[in-house]
Amino acid sequence: MTIALFPGSFDPITNGHVETAKKAAQIFDKVYVVAMTNTSKHYLFT
Repeated sequence: MTIALFPGSFDPITNGHVETAKKAAQIFDKVYVVAMTNTSKHYLFT
């Protein structure tokens, strides 16, 4: 079984993020999309 990790802040989530996750789902058996905090980034949403 192949597993992929797709970490990011995803703020805001874009079509590019969604397309990347969809492509990964076609390649790997499992894809974990992990929303993380980047303290040096200025976020759009709180």
